[in-house]
Amino acid sequence: MTPQVTVGMDESPESLAAALWAAEEASLLDVPLHLVHVEEWPVTAEVPVLSAESLVERYESLLHATADRVRQGRPGLDVVTEMARGRAPGVLTAAANESEVTVLGSRGLGGVVGFLIGSVSLAVVGRARRPVVLVRSDSSSSGADAGSTRAGIVLGVDTEQPCDPLLAFAFGEAARRNEELRVVHSWSPPPAYGYSAVLDPSLGSGLGRQATEGLAEMVRPWRHKFPAVRVMERAVAGPAAAELVDASRSAGLLVVGRRSRRSPVGPHLGHVAHAVIHHSPAPVAVVPFE
Repeated sequence: MTPQVTVGMDESPESLAAALWAAEEASLLDVPLHLVHVEEWPVTAEVPVLSAESLVERYESLLHATADRVRQGRPGLDVVTEMARGRAPGVLTAAANESEVTVLGSRGLGGVVGFLIGSVSLAVVGRARRPVVLVRSDSSSSGADAGSTRAGIVLGVDTEQPCDPLLAFAFGEAARRNEELRVVHSWSPPPAYGYSAVLDPSLGSGLGRQATEGLAEMVRPWRHKFPAVRVMERAVAGPAAAELVDASRSAGLLVVGRRSRRSPVGPHLGHVAHAVIHHSPAPVAVVPFE
């Protein structure tokens, strides 16, 4: 793995937002920033050679202009640019697997911008073995380029699943950014309880207490590893995706996990991660774990 933060670039505002967010991340990690544009090859017969060459020049200019923009705000940051050829999902996934973090622009539900259409972004998020962050155009960073009032990091966890890489990423981000970490666990009564938990308040409160205790037990060792991080824990009854999207409205970053497993039809992205990617107004970090 290369110690760098990679950004997939095109001409969209979301792409620039991703680069600005990634520049802050690279500075915090003290690693180079890698700006890459993927040129889909081979060029089809309908595209004249001269047009293809002009497109290459156009995107090389884009990369250089973005690098200059980033260096103006962070003079000491090492910025590397690359024009890559191939299929965007494969090239970006390979780059993500060799980077500390990969950052892509995202329009959310229904967004279609250059190679960062939903299918490509979701393919990278679903296949990458390292964290991938999706950034909206209005949530690039907490710095001068953003103007955002969002703050803090929200982490969604399932206490029934060990997820150390997810916790390590979120606590590390909170420590580097000196921001509060809000850990959210959503729970629902098991189907076997039926309406009993609704009709018997003591049963519901007992389940809620178990959820709160389970969350505290999961987080406790990470509190010890990161004593300077301010942590709030919240176990709430309700759908996980809705709770996380709601919590993300005031957050600077939302962190969710993805199980590293293959499904018969390709890369697997859980419904919670899928929902928050499309609907969270804050940047979303998707962290794979076993």
